Amino acid sequence: MEIRWLEDFLALARTRHFSRAAEEQNVTQPTFSRRIKLLEEEMGTTLINRQTLPLSLTPAGEAFLGMCHDVTRRVEVARQRLAQMAEEQAGQLRLGAPQGLLTSFLPHWLANWESPPPLVPYLRATAWLMGDYFHALASGEIDIAICYWPVSGSPLELANDETEYVVLGRERFMPVCLPNDKGNPRFALDNGKSGPLPLIAYHPRGMIDAAIRAHLDRLGDCPTLTVLNESIQSGNIRELVMLGYGLGWLPERSLGNALTNGELVPAGHQRWNVEFEIRLYRHLSTGRASVDDAWQQIREHCRDSGMTE
Repeated sequence: MEIRWLEDFLALARTRHFSRAAEEQNVTQPTFSRRIKLLEEEMGTTLINRQTLPLSLTPAGEAFLGMCHDVTRRVEVARQRLAQMAEEQAGQLRLGAPQGLLTSFLPHWLANWESPPPLVPYLRATAWLMGDYFHALASGEIDIAICYWPVSGSPLELANDETEYVVLGRERFMPVCLPNDKGNPRFALDNGKSGPLPLIAYHPRGMIDAAIRAHLDRLGDCPTLTVLNESIQSGNIRELVMLGYGLGWLPERSLGNALTNGELVPAGHQRWNVEFEIRLYRHLSTGRASVDDAWQQIREHCRDSGMTE
């Protein structure tokens, strides 16, 4: 049964005339009559008494009339609500972000705005690898993506001429671990005499793991690292490091007071640190004015804060 059949019935009940009701519904009389007949067949009873002039409703038709008013009213309310939701969502930007940036960076960055852009976190993205963000930008699943990008250059070929970015800030990934009873790192990268060190690593196909391994290759004197666990999210790595299972590279912002109060200590000198930019990417073919407007605001904000592309 179609909603328009109910609207036809309401028009017929109001006019009590097939021709006038058909004209009101902008259809021919034969088409209108056929739809009323289909409605009666669907309901399994006669709704219109065609033997009277003007037309009248059968008792079943009178009862059905009240239900039609209720159903069509509810449908109209639903239409209005959906239109309102579409209008509200049209100005929102779906933001893809890893969990670490979503919790440790984004709230502070947005707090510096007098009127922040309408970014709505797309929570599915917290479990994505970097390539997934660029695929989602290209498909329109998200509007903007925030990510870590190695200062020394990406070892993965992901960005292309169809995307553009702005730099929001910097982040330092530090190797950390639990201290021993003397306050020294339990798993020390600078101790050349030590055996293999247990590593809580990032996903091997992810940007962060690739950047860390490229940095270690450039140093050339890294001890053997035995991977005990791999994770996409830095929060999971921190949890296992805090339990003493091994060392792990963590973004400095996420460490909070863990370093100052001695809960964690650097696992090596500063040369082991890996520097990242925090970048915001968008696809050039979004076609949405709200994305273009927000992107222009973001570029101006970054320029005013001294960040460059």
